[in-house]
Amino acid sequence: MGLRVLLDTHALLWSVFEPEKLSTLARELILNPNTNVLVSPASIWEIATKVRIGKLDHAKAILSSLDEVLNTLVARELPISIEHASVAGLYAQIHKDPFDRMLAAQAEVEQISLISHDSRFLDFSITTIW
Repeated sequence: MGLRVLLDTHALLWSVFEPEKLSTLARELILNPNTNVLVSPASIWEIATKVRIGKLDHAKAILSSLDEVLNTLVARELPISIEHASVAGLYAQIHKDPFDRMLAAQAEVEQISLISHDSRFLDFSITTIW
């Protein structure tokens, strides 16, 4: 099994709609068949929330064809566990975004890297790749 990585929400969106926005390393890892690419339900929840409030109208396509998107990316779901939820809720970091907290918790608990361009993840004890 190759490297396991979790996509941050923007990395998922850019992979689908604007792959040129990904760093060279992020794009290479996502496209590498030896990389185990994971997507969190938290990212789908975030996308759905932003579609609902009108901030991501173009992302409706992801929600309506999620299986196809995951197949195209050769990605699979990383389900949210009780341990992930507990770690996310107990983080002492002042970080109010519940989606980011969950992604950080999943990356920490599963000991996997998060593909993200967001420097706010540096506050967490996780490895980010960009």
